[in-house]
Amino acid sequence: MCEAGQAESNADFIHKLSVSLKEAQETHYWLSLLKDTEYLTQKMFDSINDECEELIKMLIASIKTLKGK
Repeated sequence: MCEAGQAESNADFIHKLSVSLKEAQETHYWLSLLKDTEYLTQKMFDSINDECEELIKMLIASIKTLKGK
């Protein structure tokens, strides 16, 4: 998110947040694969996945808020 702080415009900031959202969603996908292959225990997955899902929700809310302005 440090890069997003250097945005040159509102549109640029939204774009940077959108890229972050895509990366978070890809992380979510890989966490699911790691759980499915039993590389992560259910307990480990739940802990990390909850944080990942919360980050995704925050990014979506931020993007929606900025697009509404």
